Amino acid sequence: MELRVLQYFLAIAREQSIVHAAESLHLSQPTLSTQIKNLEDELGKKLFIRGGKGSRRITLTEEGMILRKRAEEILELVRKTESEISASDDVLIGDIYIGAGETDGIRLIARAAKQMQSRYPGIQFHISSGNAVFVRESLDRGLIDFGIVFGPVDLTKYHALKVPVRDIWGVLMRKDSPLAEKESIRREDLWDQPLIVSQQESNGGQVLQWLKRDPADLRIVATYNLIYNASRLVDEGLGYAFSFDHLINTTGDSTLCFRPLDPALEIEMSIIWKKYQVFSKPVEKFISVLRESLSLDEA
Repeated sequence: MELRVLQYFLAIAREQSIVHAAESLHLSQPTLSTQIKNLEDELGKKLFIRGGKGSRRITLTEEGMILRKRAEEILELVRKTESEISASDDVLIGDIYIGAGETDGIRLIARAAKQMQSRYPGIQFHISSGNAVFVRESLDRGLIDFGIVFGPVDLTKYHALKVPVRDIWGVLMRKDSPLAEKESIRREDLWDQPLIVSQQESNGGQVLQWLKRDPADLRIVATYNLIYNASRLVDEGLGYAFSFDHLINTTGDSTLCFRPLDPALEIEMSIIWKKYQVFSKPVEKFISVLRESLSLDEA
């Protein structure tokens, strides 16, 4: 399987048309069709579903969708590797990739990044957002260099720096909801309410443990991956969303408000990176800057 052919495959998946993909790649249509037919023969699977009579639009098969995801990861790793190897020994330039959940703690990363960028203007930072599963999978596949995660860290797989801040769990709700009159929210207040929880927490995380209730006895009406989307559900009156403080603006004309949990529920945050991995010079330098920056914050 050649990288060039993977690029051809992704072009067709993007354009949903062999004709348009051939034009964008400056190839003849028969040449491109032959390359994709050879790829399908090599894999022993059909990758595309051709449109019916009168339609040139094509869609991905299930196997095609899997290959698209992997091909994008492979080509990104190739690009990242080429960038690291071609970097000059005399000038520190390159890319640093960070995966993070939604947290105000990203400010600490931003401070370290600004400090690094002021010393080495040739460094670029790339931030990807997602839940803990996304961050760890991206780390393990080599797609990112660092991850920001909450809770315990598997120290057999990762190095970790504790971030000297804690996120506080609470409930995001409409300002006109009955519970908004309270200064804090007790678990009993939520037992009969429609709840919106993160996908990670819905599998028995800290919030569900804090509620001290069997999930089957709770009214979980929705789960979310990113809190902004959950906030829109709350705004439309679907339910109460568990969230960290500071993630959604609840000041001014906002129709939403945040109330902390009682008893309080806080969670530790860490910056992690893989053990036993050879890093580029920019990544190695950023580790030093992170250690320096976080030690100053702790002081």
